[in-house]
Amino acid sequence: MQAAFGFSMLVAAPVFSATAAPAPNAAAASPAHLQAVQDLLGVMHVEYELRAVAARTRFPSEAQRKAVNAKLDKMPPAEVHRRLAPTLAGKISADTALEMTRFYNTPYGKKLIQQKYNSGPQIMMPGMSSAVPPEEKKERKRAAYVQASKELAAAEPAIQHEAFKLLQALNNETR
Repeated sequence: MQAAFGFSMLVAAPVFSATAAPAPNAAAASPAHLQAVQDLLGVMHVEYELRAVAARTRFPSEAQRKAVNAKLDKMPPAEVHRRLAPTLAGKISADTALEMTRFYNTPYGKKLIQQKYNSGPQIMMPGMSSAVPPEEKKERKRAAYVQASKELAAAEPAIQHEAFKLLQALNNETR
C-alpha cells in the first residue's frame, strides 16, 4: 500500500510543482519600479546584510574569506543596490518599495535600521515592549504601511538569498 502511494506521489509531484510556483516577474519590472526597489535597498542599508551573510558563510579557507571581504570593501553600496534590485523587483512591489522607503526615512525607521545592524543582542523580558512615539504608533496603523510591512517581511528570505547569490558571484569574479 505504501509503495503504491509513494509511486503515485512521485508521478503526481511534477504536475503539482509546475502549477504551484509562480514565475518571477522581474522582466516585467519598469525602470521606475527598479529605481524604487534600489531606493528601498539603499535606505535599508542592504550592503550591511551582504556583510552579515558573508560573516555567516563558511569559506573553504581564511584567504578566500579575506578576499571576499576585500571585494566587499571596494564595492560601493550603490553597486550592491543596483545588482540586487532586478532580482528583488519580482518579490517587492513598487508600492511596497515606495511606502517602506518613506517609512525608513522617518526618525523611527532610521532608529530601527540602526538597531538592526549596529546593536548587539537585546533582552526582552515577557511583558516588556519597546517605546514607540505616539505619532509613529498612528503611522504604523495606516493600511498602506501594514500591507507594505507584511510584503517586505515575506520578502526578507528572498533578500537574504539574493545577497548570498551576489556573494557567490563576487567570490567567483576575478578582479
